[in-house]
Formats: sequence, structure tokens, C-alpha cells
Amino acid sequence: MAQLPPITVSTLDLARLEALLERQPESDAVLQLEVELDRAKVVPPTEVPDNIVTMNSTITFSMANNKETFTRTLCYPRDMDGDVQKISVLAPIGAALLGLAVGQTMEWPGPNSNALQVTITAVDYQPERAGDYQS
Repeated sequence: MAQLPPITVSTLDLARLEALLERQPESDAVLQLEVELDRAKVVPPTEVPDNIVTMNSTITFSMANNKETFTRTLCYPRDMDGDVQKISVLAPIGAALLGLAVGQTMEWPGPNSNALQVTITAVDYQPERAGDYQS
């Protein structure tokens, strides 16, 4: 697997995600998110660069295996309402997207042990950039 790219997480997202993880049963998804959070550079919400994927960001990304482009919103599990435009942070791709910057690529294990690769092409909406610290 390739070297992991640096990631940035806000103190607010970190606190909310740690509280979420405390309530979750142990699983691969929980462990994966914990690993991502442990390696993150943590900054105040007002100092998050506007090209970083934060919680509740709407992002555009491409998958290396098929060159398809997707636009999705990274959300908390409680906000998953069947909308296919949302990705839970507890999904493998959700944990992989968190904290990435535009232009960065992340690789993670996919089905049948095949590596999947995602590249961030745009942060279309970021709560911190919009001054929304309530989400």
C-alpha cells in the first residue's frame, strides 16, 4: 500500500468523531477511523484550509480504477438517510476521504483485497469555509 498522505482535521470534528467512536462497538470501520484521526494534524475550525475535506463537506473525487467522478457529502452515521449522495465517515471510503486536500490521493483496501484509490478534485462546500460550525 502507498504511503499515507498528510491529513488535517478540525478540533471540532475531532471532538465529535471521538464522541461518536466511544459509542460504537469495535469494528474494522471504527479502527480505521481511529487510525486516521491519530495521524491527523489537528487545527482550530477557523484555521482549516478551504481545500480540506471536513465533516459535512460536499466534495468531488475520482476513482482511479474506473476514472469515474463522484460528488458526495461526508456525514455522520446519524445523518445517513438513504440519500446516495452521502457517505458515512464510518464507511471505508468516508474515513479515507476525511482530512484530504484537493489534489491528494488516498489508497485503501477494497473488496477481494484489491486496493482502491480516490483523488480529491474539489471541495464544493466546506462548513468551515462557510462559517458554519454547528453541523
